[in-house]
Amino acid sequence: MPTLVAPYVDEMIQMRRRLHRYPEIAWTEFVTTSIIVERVRELGFKTVLGKKLFNEEFVLGRDPEVVKDAQDRARAHGVSEEILKELEGYTGCLAVWETGRPGPVTALRFDIDCIPVQENRTDANEAHRDGYESTRDGLMHACGHDGHASMGMTVAHWVHDHADQLCGTIKIIFQPAEEGTKGACGIAHSNNLDDVDYLIGGHVNIADKVHDVSIVRKGFLATTKMNASFTGLAAHAGGSPELGRNALMAACSAAMQIMGIARHGQGATSVNVGVIHAGEGRNVVPAHAGMEIEVRGSNAEINAYMQDRAEAMVRGSAMSYGVDYRLDVVGKAEDVVSDEELVQAIVEAAKAVDTVEDIHIVESCGGSEDHSLLMHAVQKHGGKAVFFGYGGNDTVAHSALFQIQDTESLPIGLEIFVRLLIKLNTNA
Repeated sequence: MPTLVAPYVDEMIQMRRRLHRYPEIAWTEFVTTSIIVERVRELGFKTVLGKKLFNEEFVLGRDPEVVKDAQDRARAHGVSEEILKELEGYTGCLAVWETGRPGPVTALRFDIDCIPVQENRTDANEAHRDGYESTRDGLMHACGHDGHASMGMTVAHWVHDHADQLCGTIKIIFQPAEEGTKGACGIAHSNNLDDVDYLIGGHVNIADKVHDVSIVRKGFLATTKMNASFTGLAAHAGGSPELGRNALMAACSAAMQIMGIARHGQGATSVNVGVIHAGEGRNVVPAHAGMEIEVRGSNAEINAYMQDRAEAMVRGSAMSYGVDYRLDVVGKAEDVVSDEELVQAIVEAAKAVDTVEDIHIVESCGGSEDHSLLMHAVQKHGGKAVFFGYGGNDTVAHSALFQIQDTESLPIGLEIFVRLLIKLNTNA
């Protein structure tokens, strides 16, 4: 076990397993947020909550009806009305520790939401074997954000205990709605990062295996997530089909065209239509259809090309079938370029952790991560940012058997974060 953080590991593991039992999807993490708020306030942190955490103009993919249902569940689960009132319908928390001594502002980011996946309830799953599997059907922490949230709270405990050795300001961002790349945009466009000198994000299970560390020097794909809706006109499919306007066919036409977008010659691209729902009955010309689309590109320019082509195909298909359409951006992320100073700082920190076996520098990687938006916001005003991963042996994220070997993986991430704070925010 990493010796520097050994006194804090048990509480981190127990909190992770507590959060694992009650997963919450994007923008509904009221129970999780209340646990975080109560803990960091108990430790003496100031908190930024609710609308103060976000620029609402840039909040993506948040459905007020889904949020209202989640608030009702949170009440039933015991979340206080005082906390719910403070949250103002938003989840997440920024915990701030001001040392009162000159020094940099360092922000650490931890995401907190889950995946709509049914957890495997057999002994093949470590959470089932050890008695902390999800209690919510169809929802699971299948990407490790329960571990991230618990790590953030444990870092807060370490900061509290070592406050007399620290300088500057520590900001711990507990970000909602990372899945679907929804939650970071509103924070990135707020004023909460304006003073940040260093921003560090991490993720379990993106290194090759447990005891490995990967530092993303550059990579991830820029992405845009879009929801398209088509509204046509219902009619009897046999008696008067000419009076109808077929929204289902418009959606299907758009889907076929989108999946065939010509790829860009200057970098990697990806496109997917993941959901189509449509129709009222077998003998009714379908008047309503919806689809969920994502495009990705190795940089913002290539992703914009993919987005433009997808939007044109939605628009053209709607025109062809004589239906109205609406297209909403519900998530986004950019590519990542980490600052070399922080890349080397993590290399140095990882080398000092006695359970780390190998360190990798990543120059290209698939997937997307909305921490990138926070990075861009900090780098834009001259701050420095980085993203790294600490490994696990089961790396198929978003699956029913996702596992992180928490007693082995999480202590490594925790010690790296702590060592970075020692390097950046002490006068030693």
